[in-house]
Amino acid sequence: MDRFKNKVAIVTGAGQGIGLEICRQLASGGASVLLNDIEAGLAEEAAHTIKKEHGKCIALAGDASNVSFIQKMVHHAVKHFGSVDIAVANAGITLFGDFFDYRPEDFSQVMNVNLSGSFFLAQAAANQMKEQKSGGSILFMSSVTGHQAHKNLAAYGMSKAALEMLAKTLVVELSPYKITVNAIAPGATMTERTAHDPDYEKTWSRITPIGKPASTEDIANAALFLISPQANHITGQALVIDGGWTSVSPSPY
Repeated sequence: MDRFKNKVAIVTGAGQGIGLEICRQLASGGASVLLNDIEAGLAEEAAHTIKKEHGKCIALAGDASNVSFIQKMVHHAVKHFGSVDIAVANAGITLFGDFFDYRPEDFSQVMNVNLSGSFFLAQAAANQMKEQKSGGSILFMSSVTGHQAHKNLAAYGMSKAALEMLAKTLVVELSPYKITVNAIAPGATMTERTAHDPDYEKTWSRITPIGKPASTEDIANAALFLISPQANHITGQALVIDGGWTSVSPSPY
């Protein structure tokens, strides 16, 4: 239960869903967590929930794609907890749209949040880890849409595939400093957002070989393994967590 004792983690986009569950599990494992979300109310409520469960967690609301704010998150974590040992680039945005008339502003927003935010969080966290000389772990949030085509998600899928290549490329840069960098690629997952679709669970239960979509705990369990000491010889990898969907890939439409 204390595999993250004395570790400090930053998790972006964590006011609810997968990010919140990652924070909860990190805190229960002994980590001190800086929980970020763009919505201040969500961030504060999530951090309060974790603290009630006897975890160490502070909220910092802001735009995780903004480079200045990313630097602020790292400085804030160091100021409050003394270091940065884990960074999870969970913040992301999905903007559906037909390729033939996909808007440039939507494309830019998807790339800015999903790619730029992840890239520069990794950069800022890695620079801090390098200075600390004690190693660390970085995790990107990819998606099954980075492996298989999804209708109206060309830009999103492109961004998620790029994150997996980023994880692979950064092995060369970060390994000399004992920093691991990996990605997870969740499939259909029951979150607050997907629960708003009354057909979501039924549809994905039907087309997922294991018979149901993932829970946030399913995804967080994999994430926690890859940033834990048990995975310190795993780097540059992408782990798909989808109940077998990418093996058969039936469309939900």
